[in-house]
This record gives sequence, structure tokens and C-alpha cells, in this order.
Amino acid sequence: MDIKKDILVRTYLVYLVIICFGVAIAGKAIYTQQAQGNYWRSMADTAHNRTEILTAERGSIYAEDGSVLSTSIPEFDIYIDFGADGLRTKNGKLFKENIDSLAGCLSGLFLDEDAATYKREFQKAFNNEERYYLFKRKISFQQWEAMKKFPLIRLGKNKSGFIADVRTKRLNPFKLFANRTIGIARNENKVGLEKAYDTSLSGENGERLVRYVSGGASIPIDGSDVEAVDGDDIVTTLDIAIQDIAEQALGKMMYENRCESGTCIVMEVKTGKIRAIANLGRQKDSSYWEDYNYAISTTEPGSTFKLATLISVMEDGYANINTPVDLEGGRWVVGGETVFDSEFHGLHQTTVQHAFEHSSNVGMAKLVYNNYRSQPSKFLSHLHKLRFDTLTGIDLPGEVRPTIHRPGGKQWSNTTLPWMGFGYSLAVSPLQTLTLYNAVANGGKMMKPYLVNSIMKDGEVKVQHEPTVLNEKICSDNTLKQLFTCLEGVVLNGTAKALQTKAYRFGAKTGTALVADKGITYADRVFQSSFAGFFPIEDPQYSCIVVIRNHAHAAKFYGGAVAGPVFREVADKLFGMKVQPGILQAAAMRKDSSLYQFASATTTAKMVMGQMGIKWKDSAVDRKRTSVIATGKDYNLTMKGINVSNSTMPFIRGMMLRDALALCESMGLRTTIKGSGRVMNQSVEPGAIVKKGQAVHLELGQQTPAATTTTVKAEVNDTKKKPVINKKITAKTKPATTKK
Repeated sequence: MDIKKDILVRTYLVYLVIICFGVAIAGKAIYTQQAQGNYWRSMADTAHNRTEILTAERGSIYAEDGSVLSTSIPEFDIYIDFGADGLRTKNGKLFKENIDSLAGCLSGLFLDEDAATYKREFQKAFNNEERYYLFKRKISFQQWEAMKKFPLIRLGKNKSGFIADVRTKRLNPFKLFANRTIGIARNENKVGLEKAYDTSLSGENGERLVRYVSGGASIPIDGSDVEAVDGDDIVTTLDIAIQDIAEQALGKMMYENRCESGTCIVMEVKTGKIRAIANLGRQKDSSYWEDYNYAISTTEPGSTFKLATLISVMEDGYANINTPVDLEGGRWVVGGETVFDSEFHGLHQTTVQHAFEHSSNVGMAKLVYNNYRSQPSKFLSHLHKLRFDTLTGIDLPGEVRPTIHRPGGKQWSNTTLPWMGFGYSLAVSPLQTLTLYNAVANGGKMMKPYLVNSIMKDGEVKVQHEPTVLNEKICSDNTLKQLFTCLEGVVLNGTAKALQTKAYRFGAKTGTALVADKGITYADRVFQSSFAGFFPIEDPQYSCIVVIRNHAHAAKFYGGAVAGPVFREVADKLFGMKVQPGILQAAAMRKDSSLYQFASATTTAKMVMGQMGIKWKDSAVDRKRTSVIATGKDYNLTMKGINVSNSTMPFIRGMMLRDALALCESMGLRTTIKGSGRVMNQSVEPGAIVKKGQAVHLELGQQTPAATTTTVKAEVNDTKKKPVINKKITAKTKPATTKK
């Protein structure tokens, strides 16, 4: 009896404990739900909800005519969730019914695998229930749009399992075209206009709240979106045609003379608009790329700076173009150093105009030293007025501040002032020098150079940039008149005489300076060639500067021989296209007896000339490649075969690209190309020894007889004058020679 009672007591006790425990659980559940419900529900939302960033579309950059220079395009990474409910229901019925047709469509679109391979790979991934199978990376918008119409995929991501991860890619349609100026839209290290106008281009990102469900899919939560505000568009002052002309002309000389770096800037005289800005630097493989903006970096300018010297002495009344100056035979000792002219001409008494036209260092140094040695600050005040001691303010990041030494500074010595007179002992950028020449061309009104016309939003102008005057009058009209005489005199009688043309008049100044920076000393004999001017001189429309750094001990380095032909080619084409376009049309109608030569496949040449009804003399001797030479009255044509040797570079100017590539590749050469049309220039000259695997760069374009003749003349004139080297110059000696 006691045992039974004891068992009952224990049973009741256990039962009571269970009831109490259950009541406690129920009470806690009610408390959690009622008192802490909001807190725990928010925790659940946090675990399953995420805030996604809605990236704003970056604005585009346009040329002035509306051509796209830089824009954003979408690209897609495609993933497949083979565990998606739509694919797994009914034992994978949808997948099995559509896999054959889908594989065939994908094979036809991408052309990389056959349909059987696609089917086999998908079947394997389906059997393994892969949840995030990477199908393709970086497919285009057009490819994704086509895929969305394919079997299975068109049913949507929940049923097909196909998921597109989209991102934007920045695209420069013209590739090298003003690449450093337009810039690169990288995350941290943007450059060019992409950096300068990053805030406007970027827009404002939005956000939305999404809930993640099974299978990794996400569902937007209604009412949570904050829409992204797309970036503004930038309309530049760049002209597509002028930019192309500048790049082609600069690149041709760079390849021809194996130059290290170079820049060519074209400015509109009346407004200060930058119409073209080309920058090229030599790469390790001997090709050229827009690797740095040389237009806004500083160097010792050399003789193009002599224009500032003339302005100073004329404005202060110390000299005019007829003032006599003793050139001391071409060498003059001052402050224990010797100033040399590039040629020991033996001249003594002459005029300021003659000294400027022939780029006499002695003449310019004496003008500055004799008139300002007791008051150097007066000369420096002119440089301040001409804005050589400050930035131009162009809307580009990275413009380097100029270096102008002052009395009392560590770099000031007895020779600083005379050396400044011919462009040494100071550092300015090509853009600053061009701004001065543009001001002279503009009647003394100095314009601020700028690159952006307007900022636009949805086709409407948001901000309009207008021409800005930096200095209403840099000098008197009397001084301007004399400057025009001197600058045109350089072309008619001086160091740029070989570049004059009967088609139009222009004023310019040559410059050649020894370089000593970035580990280079004067003893390394690295010369910087420059040429600055404007045209046509009676009503200047464009100003242009070309600055090229040559390789060490270059045989051709004078400004008139290296930078001058680039300027002349730019000026020729702009004059014909923009200033007086009728001249080109009239020239096209006249017969031309200039020597003209191009190359092509024999069958191509015969077909073209046959269809045009042109008669020719056939001396091709059944060779596959032909050189067609037009010479004499009425374009008498002779077809000659090209001798092809694996060790000698053939003449391929004028070939269509396919013929040139076939010929170069048959010789084992590595070929890079730029432009479109026929081969206009080849980096390896005809007849040069070549080796298998050697790099050859081909520039394509539309070659004309006039352009060919101009190039030949420039090369002939360059050989008439041998460079005179000052043998006494050492790494420590101040430069005082070849400032032409």
C-alpha cells in the first residue's frame, strides 16, 4: 500500500512539473510575441532583407558635333540556378523539354561550342543541382537581349534559373582619340575630363530594399526604392576632324624620327576653344600611346619663348624691329658663361627683326641683359602680365605650375636673366606658350583655353561655358604690328623658310632646346623640338603648337625639321577644310603631275583602274603585290612588281589593309594599325632590314598627292643644313646652343 501511494505521489509530482514547465513556455511565448514581437520581427527582416545600391548611369562625353567620345554600356555576367523551383518541378519537365532547342540557340549565338557540348554541360550541372553556375562573362547588351528570346530563358528567371548580373563598362569608341584628355573612368585614379567633371558625370546612386528568399533569389519590397539620378553629359570643344588631323600628323613624325614624346594642340583664336589636343609617348615595344598629357606639363621652352622677350623690350620702349643689335659673331660671354647661336654665322651688327627671324640666342640674351640687369623685376612683371607665372586655368586636372625664378632665390644667378631671354632657366607648358601666341593672333586679347562647351541633362543645357578673356590687351597695337612682321619673317626669311607655302600666309616661331630633367642631363644630347604659330596671318583663325622630345643623339632635331612639318600638315588641312574649303575643291579638279605611288594586290589594282577606265603600262611581271606609280602629265600609270624579301621592308604605302597585313604576316612581322582606309605611313621605312617578329606600325588614312609632295620637300630641306653642336657643353654647363 505504501509503495502504491509513493508511486502515485511521484507521478503527480512529475505531472505537476510538466504542467508548470508548459505554462512557463506558453507564458514566455506570449511575452515574446506580445512584448518583444517588434524587436524580433526586425531582427528577422535584417537577416533576410538587404539594401541594394542602384548605380546611376554615368553621363557621356561628346565632341562638339555630337560624336560620342566616351560613354557607358552595360555588360552582363550570366549565371544559372539549376535548383530553381521552376526547373525542378515535375521531375525537371521544363528543363528536359527545352534543353535541346536552348543548346542549339546558344551555339548559334556565341559560335564557341556546338549544341551537343552545351547540352552535356547543362545536363551535368542540372544533375548536380548547381545553384550558381557561371555560364558566360561580359556578354553584350545585344547578346543578352537575344538570349531573353530563347526557349526556357524567355519564361523568366524563376522558371529558367537564368540570372543576369549587370554592370556598366566605360567605352571610348575612338580608342586612342584624345585618350588622355577625355580620360579614363577608373574607381580611384580617374584622369582627364572624366576626373575634372566626375561629380557631374557620376550622378547620384539610388537604393532599394529587397528580401532574399529560397534559391538565392531576391524580391524588391514595394515602396522602398530611392531612384538613381543619372549623370550629366559633357559636350567638349574638340573637333573630330581636327583632332584626327593632329594625331595623324604628330604620329607620323614620331614614328619617322623615333621620338620619345610629343604633343600637338590646336586652339581657336577668337574663343580659346581647344579644337585638338594630341599626346603621344613611346612605349617599350616602340609603339606610341596617349600615356601622359604632355600639353600641360612644363619644360624649358627654348626659342618659342623669344616672343615674350620681344614683347617686353618693345613695350618698354627699349627696342623695335629696326633697333641694331650686335650678335658678336654668334657667341657672347656673360657672367662667366658663353651664349652660343646654333650656327657660328660671324654676324655682328644687324636688326632685332633679323636676330629674331634667325633665332639668335645672343641677340635675345643681350636685349634682356642690357636693358633689365639692374631691374630684373621689370622684365618679370611682363612675364606676369603674359601669365607665364600662373596656370592657364584650363578645365583639366594635373596642369603643372610653371617655374619662374626670382632675384634672391636659390636658383637665381648672374646668368639667369640672359638665359631667360632665349627660353632657359624657366619652365612653362606648351599650352601656356600657345596661349601667348593665340593672344598675339587675336589682336592682343588673351583668351582662356577651355575644353568643355556645356553640361547637359536629358538633352537640355544645364551649364553653358562661354569664352573668357584673361587679358584684354597684352601689348600695344604698334608692338602687335611689329610682332606680326617678325613672326611672318621667320617663315619668309628665317628658320622656318622651308615650310612656307603660296596657298596662305602664316606666322610662326621655331624652337630647339636641350633637355635636362627626369634623370637626363644636357650631355645626353636630348633635344626638344617645338613650333608655334597661327594662320592665316591676315585674319588668324587657328593657333597651333607642336612640341616633340627626340631620342638621344637624334640626327634630326631642329624645331623647323621635326615640329615644323607637323604644324604645316595641320595648317594645310585646316586651311583647306575650315578656312577656305573651296581651294581643295578647285585643286581636286586640276590635273596633277606630282609623283604619287601606292601599293596593292595586282588583281585589285587592275580591277579598280579597269572600272575607272584608266590606262596603264603593265610591268608587274605577274607578281601578287604591285606598286602603282602615277607620274608626269595626266597621271601616266606604270604598274611595277614589288620585290618581297623576308629581310627587307617593302614599300606598302597605299595598300589596302588586308593586302598590307597579308604581306607583313608572310614575312613574320608583328603588325599594329591605327585609323582606316589605305596605309598612309609605315613605321619601318622601305628597304630597311627587318627580322622575324619585329613590330611594324601602320597608319591608315586617305593619302593624297599633295601630302606626299609636301613630305618629300620637308625631308629635302632638312638635309641642306647640318646641325652645329657645341662641343664644350657638359652635364653641368648651361645650355646655350641650337635654339632654332
